[in-house]
Amino acid sequence: MDLTHLRRWIAEHATATDDHDTLLSGFCETLVEAGIPVWRVSVMAPALDPTLRGVSLNWHAGEGMSFIANAYGADEESDWLLSPVYALVETGETFGRWRLDAPELEADFPVLQALGAQGGVDYVLHIVAFAPGTALQGIAVSFCTREAAGFSAAHLSAIADVLPFLTLAIAKMGLAHTFREVSATYLGRSTAERILNGQIRRGEGRAVPAAILLTDLRGFTALADRVDPADMVTWLNAHFDALGDPVERHGGEILKFLGDGFLAIFPVPDAGTLPCPVCGAALDAAIEGLAANATLNDRRRAAGLPELAAECVVHFGTVIYGNVGTERRLDFTIIGRAVNEASRIESQCAALGHDLLVSEAFAERCARRLEPVGTIELRGLSRPMRVWTVPDE
Repeated sequence: MDLTHLRRWIAEHATATDDHDTLLSGFCETLVEAGIPVWRVSVMAPALDPTLRGVSLNWHAGEGMSFIANAYGADEESDWLLSPVYALVETGETFGRWRLDAPELEADFPVLQALGAQGGVDYVLHIVAFAPGTALQGIAVSFCTREAAGFSAAHLSAIADVLPFLTLAIAKMGLAHTFREVSATYLGRSTAERILNGQIRRGEGRAVPAAILLTDLRGFTALADRVDPADMVTWLNAHFDALGDPVERHGGEILKFLGDGFLAIFPVPDAGTLPCPVCGAALDAAIEGLAANATLNDRRRAAGLPELAAECVVHFGTVIYGNVGTERRLDFTIIGRAVNEASRIESQCAALGHDLLVSEAFAERCARRLEPVGTIELRGLSRPMRVWTVPDE
């Protein structure tokens, strides 16, 4: 059973694209054409993701592809512990085979019982380890048939012969996907795309007109001195969710977390358009974030927990968006006078008695009705700056 053409196709496909759906479906369909009676093939891999434990890519004859994301949680943990993959990993074995129509089929594996109930007869599982150094320790690939006689020795030999090519291709695609997703998680998606497209040299950057949103949690430092650090981290994450989710929803990107706050940017592609729709989106993000944070504080107060009020500033200006840092440790961020001004405006929120301040430069570009608050002196500016807020409705 010669599958040389399949090995060559896998290599060419994995070199040209990261489309794992086409890879697995093409692989499975070629096995069927070669006379190997696969009915279901599943590739299971761990994920390096803050919300996902792992992923499964499944092919069913006559049905095509399906993708399952396995989140963290008690149910998912139970499913993992009752899986044949876990059983092999725990014993250090790399191959397992089960007859699904056998009366003595282990009741400890619900997935095998489910496949047997659907007509599955023979189930083969391979564990393939990757080089150490990351959480992506390897993958599991299973093959199931409905053929009454099960897989023959020739079938299993052919699968084993071509499997290293498939797993190498999946490793390449998985690492590329992980690289993109981890970069986006820690840097922001737009920033990650710039870096992965080659903008990695120190000093490389460009001038970008942008709306800037700066958020800070009031009283965090004092509270952190009185409570358990683990509780503080949990609370901080909840407040960041409340304040940060609207930023992404309205097209902005959080560039960095600043202890108990964050700096977000909304690039303006056409600074000549007035009123500025991007500035409107940034203001909506600030308003919705403060409202969500207030709702979170209501729940915390009802539960007898301390509250963390938030302050937001929206500003507009041209910033330098690029690489800053040492030769081997860089930060892709924004710098410029507008960033410094936003920070200084934010420091005036408490004194002026408003949780949201809108700068003069931002107000001039915004169509929303605003309420004047007064003027403030900012270091480095030759004249006082007027600031606004959003009137209560």
